[in-house]
Amino acid sequence: MTDQYKRNIDYMRVSITDCCNLGCTYCMPQPIRPVSCEERLTYDEITEICRQAAALGICKIKITGGEPLVREDCALLAGRLKEISGIRQVTLTTNGVLLEKYAGALHRAGVDGINVSLDTLNRQEYKKITGQDALDAVLRGIRAALEYRMPVKINALLTKERKQNCLELAKLARNLPLDVRFIEMMPIGNGRKSEPVSGDEILRILKGKYGKPESDHRIHGNGPAVYYKIPGFQGSIGFISAIHGNFCHRCNRIRLTCGGQLKPCLGSMESIPVLEAVRNGRTGEIRRLLTEAVLAKPAGHSFEDDPQAAMDMEMVKIGG
Repeated sequence: MTDQYKRNIDYMRVSITDCCNLGCTYCMPQPIRPVSCEERLTYDEITEICRQAAALGICKIKITGGEPLVREDCALLAGRLKEISGIRQVTLTTNGVLLEKYAGALHRAGVDGINVSLDTLNRQEYKKITGQDALDAVLRGIRAALEYRMPVKINALLTKERKQNCLELAKLARNLPLDVRFIEMMPIGNGRKSEPVSGDEILRILKGKYGKPESDHRIHGNGPAVYYKIPGFQGSIGFISAIHGNFCHRCNRIRLTCGGQLKPCLGSMESIPVLEAVRNGRTGEIRRLLTEAVLAKPAGHSFEDDPQAAMDMEMVKIGG
């Protein structure tokens, strides 16, 4: 599918739950009212929406949450999505707490890659950020995924006060065959209270410690990350800079929330309900709404233009 700005939209991020087993300060600082079972898309409904999306040109699916692995049979859904004609890739984003338990099932389902959210390797700081003493479980999960030879990327959200964490996190890419990506904090919800740190600043810190990185132009995934290779590292270092390195002109995705809303843009309040159409088996209507979502994509995000709207958003409700 092509949007009104001639961008090829071939990627859909699918949130299967807004529940999470962590309570990160920038995402879920206080309990939320989760989408009820009646309002939440079933796996059959998610599969049908993805099937219609594939018929329109979507070929890559990312399963997200909340924390997708807290929803029962997440791996089963991944396997079903892999079987859809036209879907070439199914990947998953997780906080890693349950990854060791489910790595084998995800591998058998054919999952093409795992993204693990991890902002620090300091146990006390991890507990302060997430509310849980689960760092060891996350590290075991990362190793379990690697043992199954699934590609792994670490997603680290750094702020000004935590920017030095990049040095220890980068070591993961030195010691293990995985990529570490530093993601600029977006001004969504409680994240607006944190001061973001640019990729250029992180790159300077890494250069001072590990030497001059070289540009890595290989394809690492579906997103806007810019990658570098540091001599002696097994994996690469990536940067996703939504504010300092705006990449809206290259955006290739739409989002589906667990409550059945299509989101044309993460940085916009607009959403298009698809729940009723899929519940009533209206295939043509599902395709029409998917097309509407693609055509509704704005030229760029509205973080600067509408800061209050961004503050009111809840990332856990939209899907990571």
